[in-house]
Amino acid sequence: MALIDVEHLRKSFSIAIRQEGRLAALRSLVRRTYREVVAVDDVSFAVEAGEMVGYLGPNGAGKSTTMKMLTGILVPSGGRILVDGRDPHRQRTEHVRRIGVVFGQRTQLWWDLPTIESFELLRHIYQIPYERWRSNLTRFCDLLELQPFLATPVRQLSLGQRMRADLAAALLHDPAILFLDEPTIGLDVVARERIRAFLTQINREHGVTVILTTHDLGDIERLCQRVVLIDHGCVIYDGALAALRERYGRERALVVDLDPGGMHRPLDGLRQLAGVVALEQEGVRLRLVFDRHETTAAKVIAAVAEQTLVRDLTVEEPPIEGIVRAIYEAPRAGL
Repeated sequence: MALIDVEHLRKSFSIAIRQEGRLAALRSLVRRTYREVVAVDDVSFAVEAGEMVGYLGPNGAGKSTTMKMLTGILVPSGGRILVDGRDPHRQRTEHVRRIGVVFGQRTQLWWDLPTIESFELLRHIYQIPYERWRSNLTRFCDLLELQPFLATPVRQLSLGQRMRADLAAALLHDPAILFLDEPTIGLDVVARERIRAFLTQINREHGVTVILTTHDLGDIERLCQRVVLIDHGCVIYDGALAALRERYGRERALVVDLDPGGMHRPLDGLRQLAGVVALEQEGVRLRLVFDRHETTAAKVIAAVAEQTLVRDLTVEEPPIEGIVRAIYEAPRAGL
């Protein structure tokens, strides 16, 4: 059985309808009317132990609502969730002992206490044996470079420091699953890369299963081999990131640095090459965009090599941001 099994998950909320006009507003004080808003609608997926899965969608797609149901914060309106064989909201005490959670906009640390004291309180809350807690804390201090601010109150930490401390706090009790909601939001490049490297290591060396929601698709490319795309509460894609790029990222680019000392023939003939959709040249740099469904990089490279001397070349894959944006902008049919 999968470590996480979600079947036909649904979550709706009742929202009070605001009445226009003074009389209608007075009536609404006595008898309110509501409308149903469906945040998650018939979502199904499974996650095996040790996977790192990116759960993606635009604002309002239902990502955070799904995460809150998976962690037991929200009760589903319908469907079924099993996380490591447990129902998150019915067996919440047992459930939280086996998971770690990091919400980028919130902290589980005590705001006015030194960071180390938050870690000590979590040891008592989770009843972690001292030696195991000390061993984990030492390891996280090394991997996340926590030592310089262990004595600093949480409210004085920078955003990057707080996120690193939150990651350590979520993992002190050796959870099997880590749920991350926007863990790198607002971080600079150095802090973001440090957190990505840490997540890769705990997944590879300790088998921690990770589900990640983020708007930074660099996180997905760096961490995840599988993505689940959700839009308007429904799953529209579930599969390998490489397959997503192959299916929807039709255009690749060949960037060629020409040998400035060579004699070059006119390159206009490349424009008529099958599959080439654009050609740009600036000085000795040539950029050809081609359709991967109509030709291959090898054929384009061979055609360029026939007409000029090549010093260096690079094949660029389409950026994942563009692929995901194109999927959301495309009609739902055919996905």
